[in-house]
Amino acid sequence: MKSSATPKRRQGAALKTPRKSAVKPAVDKAPQRGARSQQTRFSSRLRAWGRHHRSMAWDSFLRLIRYPLGNLLTMLAIAIALVLPAALWLTLDSARLLDAELDESATLTVYLELSADDAQSLRIEEAVNAEPDVLETQLISAEQGMAEFQQSLGLDDALAGLESNPLPISMVVRPESVDPVAMQQLAARLEALAGVDEVRLDLAWVERLRNLAELGRRVALALGALFGLGVLLVVGNTIRLSVESRRREIEVVMLIGATHAFVRRPFLYSGAWYGLGGGLLALGLLGLGNH
Repeated sequence: MKSSATPKRRQGAALKTPRKSAVKPAVDKAPQRGARSQQTRFSSRLRAWGRHHRSMAWDSFLRLIRYPLGNLLTMLAIAIALVLPAALWLTLDSARLLDAELDESATLTVYLELSADDAQSLRIEEAVNAEPDVLETQLISAEQGMAEFQQSLGLDDALAGLESNPLPISMVVRPESVDPVAMQQLAARLEALAGVDEVRLDLAWVERLRNLAELGRRVALALGALFGLGVLLVVGNTIRLSVESRRREIEVVMLIGATHAFVRRPFLYSGAWYGLGGGLLALGLLGLGNH
């Protein structure tokens, strides 16, 4: 009995072995078909995504054209909100060029003592030029100063009766740095030179103009932020009205399985068209303002 049962078990084991080898090729091929189908689905979804974006952009553009007057007024409001701070900033940029010219005109005037002669004035000029913070100097004689004074005030007859020239020899010094602290330090060093009576530094009006320019920049930034917020409110309110007018259409689309991104997409493109139109109108208005 034992000898007859043993061959049957061996035959059963031998029969099971080829079944496993026959199943293996089918298991190996299954992932390859799944990878190809997954890659195909991804590419088709990507193409569908691109087609839908193009369709929604074109559809939102056609909706803007369908009601041109109201949409044009919305874009014009956006353009005005963009033009006002931009125009103020351009004005301040022009004032910055004026500030650069004022920096070049910022000078110190060194008045020598009345007893100083030409030789002593030349020695003082050499000492002033030896200062590292001095860019250039211009020596003005007493006679030249009197002539300029008479020309500026128109008092030729009144000043012609003077017995002697009361004006001293002066020197116009152009500093290398227009920083107020550096110029005050330079003025203190020049005033300590022998033969120098007074050093006059007139920077109050320059500092006043710089403070006004800085205040204007801050006002321009504040106005830009406020008008930018106004643009967001205008576009947001317009999009909200558009959503309200298409509420039933949105509800139907949501019932058949549309996602929130699908529903938001046309309204986002509408906002982009509003921004693009407002920006182009703002550029046109700025161009007209420059001409």
